[in-house]
Amino acid sequence: MPPANDYFPDPGIKRKFQQRLLRWYARHRRELPWRKTSDPYKILVSEVMLQQTQVDRVVPKYKEFLRKYPTLEELAGASVSDVEATWRPLGYNIRPVRLHAIAQEAVHRHGGKIPASLEKLQAFKGIGRYTAGAVMSFAFRKDAPILDTNVKRLLQRVFLGPMNGNGSKPVKHLWDLSATLIPRGKGYDFNQAMMDFGALICTARKPNCPICPMQALCISYPWDKENKTCLKLRRPSR
Repeated sequence: MPPANDYFPDPGIKRKFQQRLLRWYARHRRELPWRKTSDPYKILVSEVMLQQTQVDRVVPKYKEFLRKYPTLEELAGASVSDVEATWRPLGYNIRPVRLHAIAQEAVHRHGGKIPASLEKLQAFKGIGRYTAGAVMSFAFRKDAPILDTNVKRLLQRVFLGPMNGNGSKPVKHLWDLSATLIPRGKGYDFNQAMMDFGALICTARKPNCPICPMQALCISYPWDKENKTCLKLRRPSR
């Protein structure tokens, strides 16, 4: 098994990453409607909608959906067919069915509330580790790790370098890394910052390396845009 420091940065690197990311986020954060609420239901709706769907497509549908079903109880009381029709054309149409079932279960078993527990959230069919962590972080302001596509890519590139030969990602290590990087008491901003940074700077196809504040920390820098890989694998400067 690789030594621990192959996956976890030393305290100095960790602190620099945290500080640079939060400074960047303070200046460049996206204004998104679900960032204007702490309602667990509304945040859950946004997270389910954002699964495999781009933000710009989700924003208008999110607003429409909540106008029609402003509370958990109203969603639970609607018919599945009505919920599915409201969801269109986001696609991946199992999501509204699962969200409706989650609403009904929350009403019947949790007093009409989304539980503030990772374990209880993951007990709902349709709520996986990422969605549970996002609800805990963004609704209940807990220091819960998240690992969506943008965060995976960011952490992989900065701390682990290129993927291994078979193309697989060490997902467990990325989850552990995501958890250990969160500054105490700042899970909300830090997790939102990682998602924004992955979406706007450390993008999948054309990462904006020339203006990236993580250059000195990133194992994968400089980035070969043509071949979608790092030009050289190097240790971060201390």
